[in-house]
Amino acid sequence: MRIFEVVVGPFEMNSYIIAEDNHPECIIIDPGDEPEEIIKTIDQNKLKPVKIINSHNHIDHARRASVIQKHYDIPFLICEADLPLLESIKNQGVIFGLDASDVPEVSSFLKDGDRFKLVEEDFLILHTPGHSPGSISIYTEGHVFVGDVLFRDSIGRTDLYGGNYDILMKSIREKLMPLPDDTIVYSGHGPTTTIGREREYNPFINPTKSPY
Repeated sequence: MRIFEVVVGPFEMNSYIIAEDNHPECIIIDPGDEPEEIIKTIDQNKLKPVKIINSHNHIDHARRASVIQKHYDIPFLICEADLPLLESIKNQGVIFGLDASDVPEVSSFLKDGDRFKLVEEDFLILHTPGHSPGSISIYTEGHVFVGDVLFRDSIGRTDLYGGNYDILMKSIREKLMPLPDDTIVYSGHGPTTTIGREREYNPFINPTKSPY
């Protein structure tokens, strides 16, 4: 599997492009900003996007998603619980002093336990609310794309609309921590990590073994 990370926008958000080896089809996760950089990466690697999945819909993850959707004319999928966030994208922009493109057209909604294939690779949707009501993580063997739910040595903030610390920690404990230790965690900001490392050292998950 090929995974391309494109860091975009003033919040330095990680957008991901996922393709299988030897196949052009790809999915795009969180094309939140700088669509020209995302398009350049896709075109340089001769990829063919088939869908966009947003892990959640705060402005840094959704600000320019409609540009990518229109450019490739592909489906845009989210969890329904995050629809109010998506529909408020322009108002979110006002709060942060940013403009925003049109609201993407949602093609269908994703829910916990949904599965889909990219050529031969199986993907599983995990509903992991707490950072936002409709935050989801996208899991395939050895890899999980978590949006802003979990970071290296940290967790997502819960002081934005729909955030809830207790719900976030429940999502992390019940949906992410049971994954295999060597599962690579791709977060919405910052470096990758692994489930095993966060289980052992993340101060929010295991404060007794924090390296700090």
